[in-house]
Amino acid sequence: MTIRLLIVDDDPLVRSALTFMLGGQPDLEVVGEAGDGQAGLDAAADLGPDVVLMDIRMPRMSGLDATRRLLAGDDPPRVIVLTTFDADEYVAEALAAGADGFLLKDTAPPQVVDAIRKVADGEPMLSPAVTRSLIRQVAGTTRSTAAVARLADLTERERDVALAVGRGLSNAQIAAELYLSVPTVKAHVSRLFDKLGVTNRVQIALCVHDAGLA
Repeated sequence: MTIRLLIVDDDPLVRSALTFMLGGQPDLEVVGEAGDGQAGLDAAADLGPDVVLMDIRMPRMSGLDATRRLLAGDDPPRVIVLTTFDADEYVAEALAAGADGFLLKDTAPPQVVDAIRKVADGEPMLSPAVTRSLIRQVAGTTRSTAAVARLADLTERERDVALAVGRGLSNAQIAAELYLSVPTVKAHVSRLFDKLGVTNRVQIALCVHDAGLA
């Protein structure tokens, strides 16, 4: 079965390169090109592609907006977001929009072809760089949730001291800012070690940072 492709990218050189690369495959057929998200929607409606290669940053309508609208229709095509950007927010937004794949434009041609075939067959496809990005996001979310929970067990004064440690203040500076004695600050820091399960001030600061409070 021939997989019908639509290429949506505002760079004509990229469109030409992709058309040349993909057109030589016996099971792939580039049925159309478009230079922005709106034109991509129009072309998809007219041509009925099986897979759309969608750039992210384009005039008139971004690839993310076009993907959302495209996949909201009846019997939508598969969408692979193909971009030069691997920023975490783009990965998350593309997948949230319903994209079936996310590949960087510097992905080797055989891998692009393989991704198209897999996505057309109903198998989601992410490049290794994108997979690492998602892992970073999940790990970051997990750390943040855990840090917030650990700080929630502190008293109000202990929390004030933890935030001050997170800002890099010394015991003397914390004492002056919170109107406490230095021995009292040291006692609070010792309790923070126990309550947060840490062994030094740097780990307190990291916990505060992970909780989004630094």
